[in-house]
Amino acid sequence: MQLTGAEIVVKCLLEQGVQTVFGYPGGAALYIYDEIYKAGDKITHILSRHEQGALHAADGYARATGRPGVAIVTSGPGATNAVTGLATAYMDSIPMVCISAQVSVPLIGNDAFQEVDTVGITRSCTKHNYLVRDVRDLARVLREAFFIANSGRPGPVLVDIPKDVSNTKTDYAPPSGEVTIRSYRPTTKGHQRQVRRAVEMLQVAERPLLYTGGGVILANAWEELRWLTNALNLPITHTLMGLGSFPASDVRFLGMLGMHGTYEANMAVSNCDLLVAIGARFDDRVTGKISSFAPHAKIIHIDVDPTSISKNVRVDLPIVGDVRLVLNQINALVREEKAEQKQPDRQAWWQEIAEWRKKDCLRFTQGPEVIEAQYVIQSLCTLTEGQAIIATDVGQHQMWAAQFYGFQEARHWLTSGGLGTMGYGLPAAMGAQVAFPKRQVVVISGDGSIQMNIQELGTCLQYNLPIKIIILNNGYLGMVRQWQELFYERRYAETDIANAPDFVKVAEAYGALGLRTDRPEEVMPLLRQGLAHPGTVVMDFRVRRESNVYPMVPAGGALQDMILGELL
Repeated sequence: MQLTGAEIVVKCLLEQGVQTVFGYPGGAALYIYDEIYKAGDKITHILSRHEQGALHAADGYARATGRPGVAIVTSGPGATNAVTGLATAYMDSIPMVCISAQVSVPLIGNDAFQEVDTVGITRSCTKHNYLVRDVRDLARVLREAFFIANSGRPGPVLVDIPKDVSNTKTDYAPPSGEVTIRSYRPTTKGHQRQVRRAVEMLQVAERPLLYTGGGVILANAWEELRWLTNALNLPITHTLMGLGSFPASDVRFLGMLGMHGTYEANMAVSNCDLLVAIGARFDDRVTGKISSFAPHAKIIHIDVDPTSISKNVRVDLPIVGDVRLVLNQINALVREEKAEQKQPDRQAWWQEIAEWRKKDCLRFTQGPEVIEAQYVIQSLCTLTEGQAIIATDVGQHQMWAAQFYGFQEARHWLTSGGLGTMGYGLPAAMGAQVAFPKRQVVVISGDGSIQMNIQELGTCLQYNLPIKIIILNNGYLGMVRQWQELFYERRYAETDIANAPDFVKVAEAYGALGLRTDRPEEVMPLLRQGLAHPGTVVMDFRVRRESNVYPMVPAGGALQDMILGELL
C-alpha cells in the first residue's frame, strides 16, 4: 500500500489510539492538516490560539488520562512557540508526542522562510527528537516516538517532518509486533534482593516516613501505594507533583513537604529514621539545604530512572524499576512475611507527629472586610468535595491550591512543577476537559498568570468547554512580591500590575460568563453560581493584596527552618 507521509502520520496516530490532537496550522504543515481534515470524526483536532496553548493542552490531556498527549505545530515560529510547552512536560516527565512541520529537505540549512533548527532547539527539553528526512522512515519513527514517550521515565518526544516528506509516497505496512529499540531498554522490575531488603528496613524502622512524588501517578501506582501505607500504618507526605496519590482526608497524610510544605511534614522528614522515596527526585524545592535533609534517616529510593538515584541526595538502598511493579513486589513480600505484625511500637512517633500538627501551620482568619485567597480555595474544595480536576498557573495561588484543596484522587491535579510555567493552567484545563467532558474542571490562577494565555478563552468557547476559571486577583505578581517583601526590604520592583484588564469584560467579549466580588460573604454564592453555569465562566475574586504563602523555607535554608507566618 502506497501512502504519502501525511497519510502515514494519520495512520500512525490512529494505530496508537489517538482520538484528539491539539495544534495550530501553518504552511509547512498543510499536507498533514489536509489528511486530518479527511479523517473526519476519527480524529478530533482542537485549534488553540497559540502553539504554547496547544502544547499545554496536550500536556493537561496526558496528565488527566495517563495517555500521551499529541500536538501539531508548523515550522519556524510554530516550533519555537512550542518550546515552553515541551520544556514544561519534560521537567514533569509528561508523555507527549509533538509533530512539528519543517521546510522541505532541499531548503534545510538555507535560512528558508520559517526555517529553524527545531531538533537543535528542542534537544535539551525533549526526551528524544527526530528529523525525518526520508518518508520511508516515518512510520517507524512515529511508532518509536510513542513508545519512548510513554515508557521508562515518560517525557515529550518531537518528530520534525519536512513538508516534502509529508507529500512523498512510499510503501506502508501496518505494525507487526512490539516496538523494540536496541539502545533503549528501561528496567521495569525491581531487583528482588533489594526489594526484600526494603521490607526488612520497613519492619525495623521506629520512625518511618513515605515520601512520594509524581512518579506514583505517572505509573498509575496509587492503589499499591495506598495498600502499603494502610497495611503498615505509615505516615506519608507528597511533593507538589504527588498530590492526590493518597487521600488528603486520611490521618496518615501529613500534607505536602518542601519549601511551602506543612510543619508536620517537614519536621517528620527532619526527624525520621527511614525515608522511603517513591517516584520522587529530591528536587531543591523539596530538600532545602541538602546537608540538613533527613539527617537521621536511612533512605530507600524507588524510581524507574537510574540517573535520578543518588543524583541530589545519596541513598542507602536504590531500587530501579517501574514504581507500580516495585510496589507490587514489596506488597507481596509484606503479605508473605506478615510484616504488619512484626513492626516495632511506633506510638511515640505518631504522638510526635500529633504534636507537630497542633501548630496548625495553615491557619488563617477570614474577616468581614477583605477576601483571603485561602478562603476561596477552601470554599471551592467544600463545594466540589475535593473531586474537581484542578489546573493552576504558577505563583502564590498555586501553593495555596496545593495546601487548601484536599485532593482525594490521582490525576485531578494539573500544575507545572519543575519549570514553573505561568500561562499553563487554562490550556491544561482545556486538555483535561476535552478528555473528560462531563467532569468539573476548574482553573485556579492569578491576575498575572491568567494573562499569559488568556486568548485560549476563544478555544474554550469554540469547543464549548465548560471550564470554570477562578482568578485570585491581588494586583501583584504575588510570589515575586512576597520574596521582595521578605528578602528585599519591600522594594517591589516591577511586581505591581498597574493596568490589569477588567476580567469580567474580557470574559464577556469572548462570550463567557464573567463574575466578580470583593466581599467575603459573596464568595460561596458566587462560586455556587459559577460552578452551576453550563458554560465557560471567569470568576474574579479581589483578594487581600499583600497576603503571603506560609509556611515558607527560605532559599538555602533547612526544612526545619520554616517561616510560619504572622498567626503562629
